[in-house]
Amino acid sequence: MLKVDHAVIIGGGFSGTLLGINLLRYGSLKVTIIERQADRLGRGLAYGAAQEGHILNVRAANMSALPDQPRHFVDWLEREGLGRESSFATRRDYGAYLCALLEEVSGAAQGRLTTLTGDAVDLLRTGEGVRVLLRSGEHVNAAIAALAPGNLPPHDLPAFTGLHSAAYVNDPWVAGIAEGLRPNDELLLLGSGLTAVDCALSLDSAGFRGRIIALSRRGLSPHDHRPPAPHDARRERPKGSLSQLVKTVRTRSADIGWRNAVDELRPFIQDMWRAASPQERSRFLRHLRPYWDVHRHRVAPQVAERLARLQAEGRLQIRAGKVVKVTPEAAALHVRLRGRGQSAAETIHAAKVINCTGPLGDLRRTDDPLLRRLAGRGDIRPDPLAIGIDVDRQCRAISRDGAAQQRLFVVGPMTRGAHWEIVAVPDIRRQVWALAREITGAHWVAAEGL
Repeated sequence: MLKVDHAVIIGGGFSGTLLGINLLRYGSLKVTIIERQADRLGRGLAYGAAQEGHILNVRAANMSALPDQPRHFVDWLEREGLGRESSFATRRDYGAYLCALLEEVSGAAQGRLTTLTGDAVDLLRTGEGVRVLLRSGEHVNAAIAALAPGNLPPHDLPAFTGLHSAAYVNDPWVAGIAEGLRPNDELLLLGSGLTAVDCALSLDSAGFRGRIIALSRRGLSPHDHRPPAPHDARRERPKGSLSQLVKTVRTRSADIGWRNAVDELRPFIQDMWRAASPQERSRFLRHLRPYWDVHRHRVAPQVAERLARLQAEGRLQIRAGKVVKVTPEAAALHVRLRGRGQSAAETIHAAKVINCTGPLGDLRRTDDPLLRRLAGRGDIRPDPLAIGIDVDRQCRAISRDGAAQQRLFVVGPMTRGAHWEIVAVPDIRRQVWALAREITGAHWVAAEGL
């Protein structure tokens, strides 16, 4: 095992912050966290850009940042008078919880944590470890490094590539997204998943009363959470191919309800993904992923109620189709749409088109300077499905020649190619907890407290 006395983490969102917290909890090493935006440290995009109406998609009971202390978030929430274990807390409150946890652990670590605001642009191997170069000209030397890039920004759909128009918004999290809109304006959201849900609610909260069209290939939107019905959950991982799994879930759905049938797979999903052949994984992404996402990643009941109200009022339409052509005109965009299964197209006059297609996973298309340099040198590579960065089960980055890097790790959503289910808090907290214990040699269950 490598001797590790200092770890540098590039990215101070949820994944990077929580890795740092666990390294400090279990070891005596020094930790440096580098984050581009000071106000995003400990919060990241998911909790740093959240508005008051943005609600977590998981009940508080399963949102502890510490897997060895399952009531940690609930206890904090109750102490602050912000909810209880059955609550769907706000994302802002969860961001405050993470910052409070980081501050508490940092205090207990007695100076072993350093946080830097800056843009990491390169990472080089040295004789004794790694060196991270910042755009400012500063550098950080450490024994190991961990990349925690979070979710990368979405890429442009073909019809919007190279389009220069103030009416096209590529960042759905930009502040003031409703500014300049008139009551009768029509907006087009590219996508109908969780990002589009957040965007529609943000527009509604900002006072926009026009019509919103959320467009995706299949016109699917996330289902809602409901209290689970009592049932005997499966104890073993389902066997067989993905097509057989679909049949199994359908059969179980008839017996225990589809929510229970999907939820009971959670403990086995990563092992099922690893056991699947490359061909099966590819078929899953091509045919089943949209259906899996809307059933697996649900919204809070109060969010579902707001969406239903917007639809009933005619202010939100969720449609299946694709964009055929985009033509800029003055301060708006003329967008030609073709509905799924239809030959005729229609034109809408969109005051704004907002890209809500979700995060970019293809490393080959990223604009991030650090990731581009690492990939260009072959220190990291795309996973075989081009949905993230290739890693092994221990989160070690895989280089272009197929070797596992001993001093470079990757955590969070960009490891989805190896783990698939690695976008939600319960999955990421387990990943970084296990990695921190591996790095520090803490192969034991921590006692209560920090």
